[in-house]
Amino acid sequence: MMRGKADRLRVGVVGAGYLGSFHAEKYASMDGVELVGVVDIDHAQARTVAERLGTRGYARSEEIYSLVDAVSIVVPTSQHHAVARGFIRRGVDVMIEKPMTATLPEASELIRMAKQRDCILQVGHLERFNEVWKTAGLAIDKPRFIEAHRIGPFQARGTDVDVILDLMIHDIDIVLKYVPAPVKSIDSVGVPVLSSNADIANVRIHFQDGTVANLTASRVSAKRTRKIRFFQRDAYVSVDYDAGKVQVFRRIAGSDESSPEIVGHEQEVGESDALRTELEAFVESVRTREPPEVGGAEGKKALQVALRILRKMRTA
Repeated sequence: MMRGKADRLRVGVVGAGYLGSFHAEKYASMDGVELVGVVDIDHAQARTVAERLGTRGYARSEEIYSLVDAVSIVVPTSQHHAVARGFIRRGVDVMIEKPMTATLPEASELIRMAKQRDCILQVGHLERFNEVWKTAGLAIDKPRFIEAHRIGPFQARGTDVDVILDLMIHDIDIVLKYVPAPVKSIDSVGVPVLSSNADIANVRIHFQDGTVANLTASRVSAKRTRKIRFFQRDAYVSVDYDAGKVQVFRRIAGSDESSPEIVGHEQEVGESDALRTELEAFVESVRTREPPEVGGAEGKKALQVALRILRKMRTA
């Protein structure tokens, strides 16, 4: 297996659908990276994507086991474990889309296998790599209340799972990054509208340190919104992912101690190619052998909370 930083890295993509094709495009445009193949059970789709990017299309993962140093796995969640397991067993580094797996035992096995075989295991929590966090992350300090809205029009892709695992898991991951306390309790409600799974949901997570996170996710809304807000002592931080905008407001002492002042600023971060940044970070981890920012442990932690939400929702 090729591990040297100066070597040309051989990468494959398993899953040539909407998101998988973007993974392939990003890799194909990277210096020092060779996209050696695109895999999909729909061989015609694999060939279409591959030919556009100057590589080969395959119908089965096994066909590229010996050809790659690293791979992106962008298949339905139910297949994540089986596909990733096949590559990790052969010492291939893996970037696996969120949610990490369908079950916690599956996630635990992948983490254990990756450790045993010294494989990089990165989970695709894309928002971690959004440029907004370079500004917002510096301002967040022990938030006490977090509110997130992740809503948009219906799309057929992703409906094999509930909106919790499809969309809300992004915000769950961000919340868990900034709130280290264990989860105390969860209140949740979800409704299937256009699919057989919940398409809109609201969740309230209570943490043992008193922090509360209120998360809303919908894939049946007229307009797209991607926002998250943090309220903490003497400050409020608002992040608009789509607009690339961060607002920070702080309370400071005024000239009169009884009349504090509110000062704030807004920063336009601009357009962000979070997927490219995420995949570049994966490539860097593969080359340097440094742990990824979002590894198996982080992926499993977000999955654990998401599945707990789903259990609560289904028994409510």
